[in-house]
Amino acid sequence: MSRVHLEAQGPVAVLRLTHPPLNAFDSVQRQELAEAARDLADARDVRAVVLYGGERLFAAGADIKALAAMGAEEIRGWNRALQRTFDEVARLPMPVVAAITGYALGGGLELALCADYRVAAEDVVLGQPEVLLGIIPGSGGTQRLTRLLGPARTKNLLMTGRNVRAEEALRIGLVDEVVPAGQVLATALAYARTLADGPAAALEAIKEAVDHGADTAVSTGLALERSLFTGVFGTADAATGLRSFLEHGPGRAKFGGDAGHDDTKEEGEA
Repeated sequence: MSRVHLEAQGPVAVLRLTHPPLNAFDSVQRQELAEAARDLADARDVRAVVLYGGERLFAAGADIKALAAMGAEEIRGWNRALQRTFDEVARLPMPVVAAITGYALGGGLELALCADYRVAAEDVVLGQPEVLLGIIPGSGGTQRLTRLLGPARTKNLLMTGRNVRAEEALRIGLVDEVVPAGQVLATALAYARTLADGPAAALEAIKEAVDHGADTAVSTGLALERSLFTGVFGTADAATGLRSFLEHGPGRAKFGGDAGHDDTKEEGEA
Protein backbone atom coordinates (compact mmCIF):
# COMPACT_ATOMS: atom_id res chain seq x y z
CA MET A 1 0.00 0.00 0.00
CA SER A 2 1.24 3.48 -0.87
CA ARG A 3 2.47 5.51 2.09
CA VAL A 4 2.05 8.87 0.36
CA HIS A 5 -1.07 9.74 -1.59
CA LEU A 6 -1.67 12.64 -3.97
CA GLU A 7 -5.24 13.77 -4.57
CA ALA A 8 -6.18 16.60 -6.91
CA GLN A 9 -9.02 18.89 -5.83
CA GLY A 10 -9.18 21.26 -8.75
CA PRO A 11 -6.05 23.46 -8.72
CA VAL A 12 -5.18 22.28 -5.19
CA ALA A 13 -3.36 19.01 -4.55
CA VAL A 14 -3.61 17.25 -1.20
CA LEU A 15 -0.37 15.45 -0.34
CA ARG A 16 -1.35 12.98 2.36
CA LEU A 17 0.83 10.71 4.47
CA THR A 18 -0.79 7.27 4.69
CA HIS A 19 1.47 5.11 6.83
CA PRO A 20 -0.55 4.09 9.91
CA PRO A 21 -0.54 4.11 12.80
CA LEU A 22 1.86 7.07 13.24
CA ASN A 23 2.96 8.10 9.74
CA ALA A 24 6.51 7.41 10.95
CA PHE A 25 9.14 8.12 8.32
CA ASP A 26 11.03 5.15 7.00
CA SER A 27 12.94 4.77 3.73
CA VAL A 28 9.85 3.72 1.76
CA GLN A 29 7.75 6.69 2.87
CA ARG A 30 10.72 9.03 2.32
CA GLN A 31 11.13 7.77 -1.27
CA GLU A 32 7.41 8.12 -2.01
CA LEU A 33 7.38 11.64 -0.56
CA ALA A 34 10.33 12.58 -2.78
CA GLU A 35 8.56 11.21 -5.86
CA ALA A 36 5.38 13.13 -4.97
CA ALA A 37 7.35 16.35 -4.49
CA ARG A 38 9.00 15.95 -7.88
CA ASP A 39 5.63 15.28 -9.52
CA LEU A 40 4.18 18.40 -7.92
CA ALA A 41 7.14 20.55 -8.95
CA ASP A 42 6.44 19.67 -12.59
CA ALA A 43 2.63 19.86 -12.40
CA ARG A 44 1.47 22.93 -14.32
CA ASP A 45 -2.15 22.44 -13.25
CA VAL A 46 -1.40 22.47 -9.49
CA ARG A 47 -1.58 25.96 -8.01
CA ALA A 48 -1.33 25.14 -4.28
CA VAL A 49 -0.59 22.11 -2.09
CA VAL A 50 -2.00 20.97 1.27
CA LEU A 51 0.17 18.68 3.43
CA TYR A 52 -1.99 16.38 5.54
CA GLY A 53 -1.47 13.35 7.74
CA GLY A 54 -5.10 12.42 8.36
CA GLU A 55 -7.76 13.11 10.99
CA ARG A 56 -5.83 11.43 13.80
CA LEU A 57 -2.35 12.90 13.49
CA PHE A 58 0.08 14.62 11.12
CA ALA A 59 3.26 12.57 11.69
CA ALA A 60 4.99 11.32 14.81
CA GLY A 61 8.54 11.45 13.43
CA ALA A 62 11.11 8.97 12.22
CA ASP A 63 10.95 5.21 12.58
CA ILE A 64 13.13 4.99 15.72
CA LYS A 65 13.39 1.21 15.62
CA ALA A 66 14.84 1.39 12.10
CA LEU A 67 17.24 4.19 13.05
CA ALA A 68 18.49 2.32 16.12
CA ALA A 69 19.54 -0.58 13.90
CA MET A 70 21.65 1.60 11.58
CA GLY A 71 25.37 2.25 11.79
CA ALA A 72 26.91 5.72 11.53
CA GLU A 73 27.51 5.59 7.77
CA GLU A 74 24.01 4.29 7.07
CA ILE A 75 22.50 6.98 9.33
CA ARG A 76 24.44 9.68 7.47
CA GLY A 77 23.11 8.54 4.10
CA TRP A 78 19.56 8.15 5.39
CA ASN A 79 19.62 11.61 6.95
CA ARG A 80 21.07 13.21 3.82
CA ALA A 81 18.25 11.69 1.75
CA LEU A 82 15.55 12.84 4.17
CA GLN A 83 16.98 16.37 4.30
CA ARG A 84 17.00 16.45 0.49
CA THR A 85 13.39 15.21 0.34
CA PHE A 86 12.11 17.79 2.84
CA ASP A 87 14.01 20.47 0.94
CA GLU A 88 12.21 19.42 -2.24
CA VAL A 89 8.91 19.99 -0.44
CA ALA A 90 10.08 23.38 0.86
CA ARG A 91 11.24 24.42 -2.63
CA LEU A 92 7.95 23.64 -4.38
CA PRO A 93 7.15 26.67 -6.55
CA MET A 94 3.52 26.92 -5.44
CA PRO A 95 2.24 27.79 -1.94
CA VAL A 96 2.20 24.87 0.51
CA VAL A 97 -0.21 24.75 3.47
CA ALA A 98 0.22 22.25 6.31
CA ALA A 99 -2.98 20.89 7.89
CA ILE A 100 -1.78 19.64 11.29
CA THR A 101 -3.88 17.34 13.44
CA GLY A 102 -2.99 15.36 16.55
CA TYR A 103 0.77 15.05 16.79
CA ALA A 104 3.55 16.60 14.72
CA LEU A 105 6.73 15.49 16.43
CA GLY A 106 10.35 15.20 15.33
CA GLY A 107 10.44 14.65 11.60
CA GLY A 108 6.70 15.32 11.46
CA LEU A 109 7.19 18.87 12.72
CA GLU A 110 10.22 19.27 10.44
CA LEU A 111 8.02 18.41 7.46
CA ALA A 112 5.36 20.90 8.61
CA LEU A 113 8.09 23.56 8.81
CA CYS A 114 8.59 23.12 5.06
CA ALA A 115 5.14 24.62 4.47
CA ASP A 116 4.48 28.31 3.87
CA TYR A 117 1.48 28.38 6.22
CA ARG A 118 0.43 26.07 9.05
CA VAL A 119 -3.13 25.40 10.20
CA ALA A 120 -3.29 23.43 13.46
CA ALA A 121 -5.99 21.71 15.46
CA GLU A 122 -6.77 23.20 18.87
CA ASP A 123 -5.67 19.92 20.51
CA VAL A 124 -2.43 19.60 18.53
CA VAL A 125 0.86 18.57 20.14
CA LEU A 126 4.07 19.79 18.49
CA GLY A 127 7.70 19.23 19.42
CA GLN A 128 11.24 18.20 18.62
CA PRO A 129 11.88 15.55 21.29
CA GLU A 130 15.14 14.21 19.81
CA VAL A 131 17.25 15.40 22.76
CA LEU A 132 15.31 13.00 25.00
CA LEU A 133 16.83 10.18 22.92
CA GLY A 134 20.32 11.65 23.18
CA ILE A 135 20.29 12.95 19.59
CA ILE A 136 19.34 16.16 17.75
CA PRO A 137 16.92 17.03 14.93
CA GLY A 138 18.41 16.14 11.57
CA SER A 139 15.91 17.21 8.91
CA GLY A 140 15.68 20.95 9.34
CA GLY A 141 14.65 21.39 12.96
CA THR A 142 17.74 23.33 14.03
CA GLN A 143 17.65 25.53 10.92
CA ARG A 144 14.04 26.18 9.93
CA LEU A 145 12.93 26.60 13.54
CA THR A 146 15.69 29.17 14.15
CA ARG A 147 14.60 31.20 11.12
CA LEU A 148 10.99 31.00 12.24
CA LEU A 149 11.25 31.50 16.02
CA GLY A 150 14.70 32.97 16.62
CA PRO A 151 17.68 31.36 18.39
CA ALA A 152 16.52 31.58 22.02
CA ARG A 153 13.08 30.01 21.54
CA THR A 154 14.52 27.37 19.23
CA LYS A 155 17.19 26.39 21.77
CA ASN A 156 14.54 26.16 24.46
CA LEU A 157 12.39 23.78 22.41
CA LEU A 158 15.30 21.68 21.20
CA MET A 159 17.23 21.51 24.47
CA THR A 160 14.21 20.52 26.58
CA GLY A 161 12.44 18.39 23.97
CA ARG A 162 9.17 19.61 25.48
CA ASN A 163 5.77 19.50 23.83
CA VAL A 164 4.13 22.67 22.55
CA ARG A 165 0.35 23.00 22.61
CA ALA A 166 -1.76 24.96 20.15
CA GLU A 167 -2.12 28.18 22.17
CA GLU A 168 1.62 28.58 22.68
CA ALA A 169 2.38 27.49 19.12
CA LEU A 170 0.15 30.25 17.80
CA ARG A 171 1.58 32.84 20.19
CA ILE A 172 5.21 32.21 19.24
CA GLY A 173 4.51 31.82 15.51
CA LEU A 174 5.10 28.09 15.21
CA VAL A 175 1.66 27.81 13.59
CA ASP A 176 -0.35 30.49 11.84
CA GLU A 177 -3.94 29.50 12.62
CA VAL A 178 -5.70 27.30 15.19
CA VAL A 179 -9.13 25.80 14.53
CA PRO A 180 -11.27 22.97 15.95
CA ALA A 181 -9.85 19.55 15.09
CA GLY A 182 -12.64 18.68 12.68
CA GLN A 183 -12.07 21.85 10.66
CA VAL A 184 -8.33 21.63 10.02
CA LEU A 185 -8.38 20.15 6.53
CA ALA A 186 -11.31 22.27 5.36
CA THR A 187 -9.63 25.44 6.63
CA ALA A 188 -6.33 24.56 4.99
CA LEU A 189 -8.09 23.75 1.71
CA ALA A 190 -10.03 27.02 1.79
CA TYR A 191 -6.84 29.03 2.28
CA ALA A 192 -5.03 27.03 -0.42
CA ARG A 193 -7.90 27.65 -2.86
CA THR A 194 -7.71 31.38 -2.16
CA LEU A 195 -4.01 31.33 -3.04
CA ALA A 196 -4.68 29.14 -6.08
CA ASP A 197 -6.89 31.91 -7.47
CA GLY A 198 -3.96 34.34 -7.37
CA PRO A 199 -1.27 35.06 -9.98
CA ALA A 200 0.94 31.98 -10.10
CA ALA A 201 4.15 33.70 -11.21
CA ALA A 202 3.84 36.43 -8.58
CA LEU A 203 3.19 33.88 -5.81
CA GLU A 204 6.21 31.86 -6.89
CA ALA A 205 8.33 35.03 -6.96
CA ILE A 206 7.18 36.05 -3.47
CA LYS A 207 8.08 32.63 -2.12
CA GLU A 208 11.50 32.71 -3.76
CA ALA A 209 12.25 36.25 -2.59
CA VAL A 210 11.29 35.57 1.03
CA ASP A 211 12.86 32.11 1.33
CA HIS A 212 16.14 32.89 -0.41
CA GLY A 213 16.44 36.53 0.59
CA ALA A 214 16.23 35.69 4.29
CA ASP A 215 19.54 33.82 4.12
CA THR A 216 21.50 36.65 2.48
CA ALA A 217 22.64 40.20 3.12
CA VAL A 218 19.92 42.82 2.68
CA SER A 219 21.67 44.16 -0.42
CA THR A 220 21.70 40.69 -1.98
CA GLY A 221 18.05 40.15 -1.06
CA LEU A 222 17.10 43.48 -2.62
CA ALA A 223 18.90 42.52 -5.82
CA LEU A 224 16.95 39.25 -5.88
CA GLU A 225 13.72 41.14 -5.24
CA ARG A 226 14.49 43.61 -8.04
CA SER A 227 15.15 40.80 -10.50
CA LEU A 228 11.94 38.97 -9.57
CA PHE A 229 9.91 42.19 -9.60
CA THR A 230 11.08 42.94 -13.13
CA GLY A 231 10.47 39.39 -14.26
CA VAL A 232 6.82 39.17 -13.25
CA PHE A 233 6.00 42.21 -15.39
CA GLY A 234 6.40 40.01 -18.44
CA THR A 235 3.64 37.59 -17.41
CA ALA A 236 0.06 37.40 -18.64
CA ASP A 237 -1.18 37.64 -15.05
CA ALA A 238 0.61 40.97 -14.59
CA ALA A 239 -0.99 42.32 -17.76
CA THR A 240 -4.38 41.16 -16.47
CA GLY A 241 -3.89 42.62 -13.01
CA LEU A 242 -2.62 46.01 -14.17
CA ARG A 243 -5.34 46.43 -16.77
CA SER A 244 -8.04 45.33 -14.33
CA PHE A 245 -6.84 47.86 -11.76
CA LEU A 246 -6.94 50.69 -14.28
CA GLU A 247 -10.36 49.72 -15.62
CA HIS A 248 -12.18 48.40 -12.53
CA GLY A 249 -10.14 49.30 -9.45
CA PRO A 250 -8.26 46.98 -7.03
CA GLY A 251 -9.16 43.40 -6.26
CA ARG A 252 -11.20 42.63 -9.37
CA ALA A 253 -8.68 40.78 -11.53
CA LYS A 254 -9.39 37.18 -12.51
CA PHE A 255 -6.02 35.57 -13.11
CA GLY A 256 -5.29 32.84 -15.61
CA GLY A 257 -2.97 31.07 -13.19
CA ASP A 258 -0.10 30.34 -15.54
CA ALA A 259 2.73 32.72 -16.29
CA GLY A 260 2.90 31.42 -19.84
CA HIS A 261 -0.86 31.30 -20.46
CA ASP A 262 -2.56 34.50 -21.61
CA ASP A 263 -5.96 34.46 -19.92
CA THR A 264 -6.99 38.10 -19.72
CA LYS A 265 -10.75 37.84 -19.23
CA GLU A 266 -12.24 39.76 -16.36
CA GLU A 267 -15.09 38.82 -14.07
CA GLY A 268 -18.36 39.12 -15.93
CA GLU A 269 -16.85 38.68 -19.38
CA ALA A 270 -17.96 35.84 -21.64
